[in-house]
Amino acid sequence: MKVSISEARRRLPELVRLVRKDAGIAVQITVRDEVVAELRAALPEPEPGAAARKLLELMRKLPKHRGRKTDISSHVKEHLYGRGGIIR
Repeated sequence: MKVSISEARRRLPELVRLVRKDAGIAVQITVRDEVVAELRAALPEPEPGAAARKLLELMRKLPKHRGRKTDISSHVKEHLYGRGGIIR
């Protein structure tokens, strides 16, 4: 639904009720027939801690042992350049 800015000012409470009632509706506000803004229902916020719970769930799915641990910091050049070192 497209509405001019002056009409949107007059009908703002009505438009808010309309958007609140049907979350699928978006009201486009125009200035000289150019859409400059959109009024739509706000997305529901996730409950507190939902992201942390999701991360913990993903971590539980990872394998417990991912292979042999290596001490990379003591063999930096070997890991970066191979066993032969820097080729000159």
